[in-house]
Amino acid sequence: MPEIDFNTLKTQMRATWMLGDFGIIARYTAKSAEEFVSHLPIQRGARVLDVACGTGNTAIPEARAGALVTGVDIASNLLEQARQRAAQEGLKINFTEGDAERLSYPDASFDAVVTMFGAMFAPRPELVTAELLRVCRPGGLIAMANWTPAGFVGKMFAATAKHVPPPPGLPAPVLWGDEATVRQRFGGAIKSLSCKPVMAEFRYPFPPSEVVNLFRQYFGPTQAAFSRLDAQGQTALAADLAQMWEKCNEVKDGTTLVHAEYLEVQAVP
Repeated sequence: MPEIDFNTLKTQMRATWMLGDFGIIARYTAKSAEEFVSHLPIQRGARVLDVACGTGNTAIPEARAGALVTGVDIASNLLEQARQRAAQEGLKINFTEGDAERLSYPDASFDAVVTMFGAMFAPRPELVTAELLRVCRPGGLIAMANWTPAGFVGKMFAATAKHVPPPPGLPAPVLWGDEATVRQRFGGAIKSLSCKPVMAEFRYPFPPSEVVNLFRQYFGPTQAAFSRLDAQGQTALAADLAQMWEKCNEVKDGTTLVHAEYLEVQAVP
């Protein structure tokens, strides 16, 4: 197996997340992000680092609750949207471009380190784990929301991978949604760890076939996957994704409602 060039890989990942317009996709999970944040024991005035913060879905409710929030992400266009959203609400959040595998903050500089559907996509989980632990103060909180392998999003990733295989040798991002793997990764570096499955709601005011088109147009990873296929391959991938959305759709009124499982992780270093 050829050695992975991580510098090239990270450049490609950054470009992928900057494709489309993730802000449009993020609007549909904003409610789930608020619910996730509401579960976290973050006190007013706490120093919070939101890792792979995207367009601010979790950073904004954290700041609304009175936390002193810093958001970091590899995609500069997502950060610009996050800044605009925060400004519209009069919230002071420091959004900075950076890498979950190499955070530019001193040791133990945050009371809480949070990541929702973000740091799980970094290619080297051992570096992510080390960085989350390093920048969180002892006795603080590390909180993650990670899609599970068996949940809807995990199945969607698997369906896409059949058409567009990921680079060989990389651990699947959804392993962060497996409790045994999470416990192994944090190991003896933490004092306590709790994990519980939670459902995120995907609700769209149009049918499943249009949901696929939405992701194809605006969600960088989906757009990138389609771009790697010829016309026949694109038709096949679109059909497989639409079939999965249709199968899991919980309503039959021309709209779409799907619940997707993620693992809520709370660790105390």
